[in-house]
Amino acid sequence: MDAVTRRAWLAGAAATSLAATTGAWAEPDPSGPFDLLIRGGEVIDPSQSLRGKRDVGIRHGRIAALAAGLPMDRAKQTIDASGKLVLPGLVDLHAHTFPYGSAIGIPADETVPFSGVTTVVSAGDAGANTIAALRRHIAAQTRTRMFAFVHIANHGLSAFPVAELYNIDHAQVEACALAIAENPDFVLGAKVRMSENVIFKHGAEPLRRAIQACELSGRPAKVMVHIGGVETADLMSRILDLLRPGDILTHCYSGAPNMAGQFTNIVQDGRLLPAALAAKQRGVVFDIGHGGGSFDFTVAEAAIAQGAPPDTISSDLHVVSGNTPGMPFLPLVMSKFLPLGFSLEQVIAMATAAPARIIDRDAKLGTLQVGAPGDVSVMEWVERPLSLVDTRNNRRDGTGFLSPVQTVNNGVPFGRPYQLPFSVR
Repeated sequence: MDAVTRRAWLAGAAATSLAATTGAWAEPDPSGPFDLLIRGGEVIDPSQSLRGKRDVGIRHGRIAALAAGLPMDRAKQTIDASGKLVLPGLVDLHAHTFPYGSAIGIPADETVPFSGVTTVVSAGDAGANTIAALRRHIAAQTRTRMFAFVHIANHGLSAFPVAELYNIDHAQVEACALAIAENPDFVLGAKVRMSENVIFKHGAEPLRRAIQACELSGRPAKVMVHIGGVETADLMSRILDLLRPGDILTHCYSGAPNMAGQFTNIVQDGRLLPAALAAKQRGVVFDIGHGGGSFDFTVAEAAIAQGAPPDTISSDLHVVSGNTPGMPFLPLVMSKFLPLGFSLEQVIAMATAAPARIIDRDAKLGTLQVGAPGDVSVMEWVERPLSLVDTRNNRRDGTGFLSPVQTVNNGVPFGRPYQLPFSVR
C-alpha cells in the first residue's frame, strides 16, 4: 500500500470510527440517486414539529432528504404516497414477538401489513434462560427491528396453564441482572407482571426483585410493570410507590378485575389513586398496552381528566389479543385516542418519538430526520363514522381511523416491489 493510499485509508478508518462513536453519519455520495423515493405524501413527524407535503429520499438505508419536489429521475425506486400520510416508522413499546418460545408470541414480520410497525419491543417474553434464543433465533432473522425486556422469571412469560410467578423462586435477581448486563444493545431492562392471577399472594416482592435486577445490572435499565387485576387496592398503591422515574407502567388504563371480581386498578370509584398521580408527576411512564383485556375507556377518561394522560401508545399484540374484538393492531389503538381529545399529531408522537425516547433511541428512531434509519410508515386516513371498542366492551364513536398502506424498514419496503437481492437488514 503506497503512502497516499495508506493515508486515505487511515483517514477513512478514522472517520468511520468517529461516526461509530458519535452516531454521526456522512453520506458517501450526497449527489447520487436515491435507493427509494416516497413522494407526494403529507409528512407528519412530531419529532420535528413537521406537518406538510414532503418527499422522503432514502439512500444506503438512511433518510437522505426530506423536502418538497425531490426529483423522480434521481430515484431507483419510488412509492407514490399521494393522498396518504407519511409517518416515521411506528415504535411499539409493548408486544409479544417470541413465537415458539413464549406461550403467546407472534412473528413480528407477519403483523407488519396490519400494523405499520418498524421497531417492536418484546415485553418479557423471554427470561434469563431464554433471552439468548429470542436474540439469536428470532430477532436475528426478523426484519422488524427488535428490542426486549427480560422477564424477572427465569423461563419468561408462561400464560397458561400455570403463570410464571406462582412460584416466586422463578424470580432470580442475579440471573436477570446478568442478562440485562450482557445484552446492552438488545435488552432494555426487566419486565414483571403484577396481576393476582400471575403472582398469586407474593405481594410487591416480584416487582422489588425486578427493580433489584435492573440496579444490580450496572446499567440505567428500566422496569416495565404489568398491572390489571392486582390483588388489592393497597397493593396497587404500593406498586406505584415503588416505581422509579423512567420505569414503565403498562396497561395503565386497565379495567380488569382481580380474582374476586374487584376493580383494583389506578382508577377506583371514578377517582385516580393519589399514588398514580404522584408516580406520573415524578416521571413514571404511562403506557397503554391495549391487548385483549387491558384497556378501558372509562379508566382512561377518568385518569386523563385527573392529570395522568398517556405517554406512549402500544399494542400488546399477541396470538390471543390479535383475535379479540378490540383488534389491538397499533394504528387502530392509536385511532382510539382521537375521540378522547388528542390530536392526530399527539397520537403519532406517542407511537413514534415518545417510545423511541423511552428506550433511549430517540436520536435514531421515531423520526424522519436526515441521517436516521430509513423507517417509514405510510398510512391512509380512512374517514367514516365508526364505533371503537375497548377490552371491556365500552364503545366510543370515532370519525375515522389510520390504516397501513406501506411500511419501509431500513430503506427496504415490505412486500412488493421486492428488493433484489432480498435480505434481512
